[in-house]
Amino acid sequence: MFKSGLYAITDNKLIKADRLIESVEQAIIGGAKIIQYRNKNQKEGIEQAQALCRLCQKYNRHFIINDDIALAQQIGADGVHIGKNDAKLEAARAILGEQAIIGVSCYNQLSLAQEAVNAGANYVAFGRFFSSHTKPQAVSCSIKVLQKARQMLKCPIVAIGGITPNNGAKLIAAGADSLAVIQGLFGQANITAAAQAYTQLFKENR
Repeated sequence: MFKSGLYAITDNKLIKADRLIESVEQAIIGGAKIIQYRNKNQKEGIEQAQALCRLCQKYNRHFIINDDIALAQQIGADGVHIGKNDAKLEAARAILGEQAIIGVSCYNQLSLAQEAVNAGANYVAFGRFFSSHTKPQAVSCSIKVLQKARQMLKCPIVAIGGITPNNGAKLIAAGADSLAVIQGLFGQANITAAAQAYTQLFKENR
């Protein structure tokens, strides 16, 4: 069962390797429900992912691997998140099994989301909704697309891209089940306090 709420995504440019576990734990303590591990450095990847997987099991949080199906299988992650240039959903499902959580980036395209749901995606992600530090060139998505997606789809919807505690409420109101955050969490001096601010949005807008 997908946990709605704050969806924290790691970034090895924002978080030093020796502070990764501590930083993610601070986000969890602040209320993060889902952790996605994103790191293109394969040498670091296995050890870090294993440690984060254990951390998420300790706190009963979902642990998702970005892109890397083999890594997700190797460490026993809860699932994987894939984009348009990654492996096909059907391949991920065949490798990871029916119990795995598989999310798909749909950018600003409702047709992609419908295809993903038809193929068995557990959640779909739209964005970027606002100016993004992490992916400034990412395609823009409007709140109207999010509203239409909520009307069309029964699966959980994740919003991503430049989301802050000041602008996140309107996305929840438009139908987002989760807010995916990178800079707004791991780029802050107090990660726990930042996570709490996002978590409060769900309490106030549900």
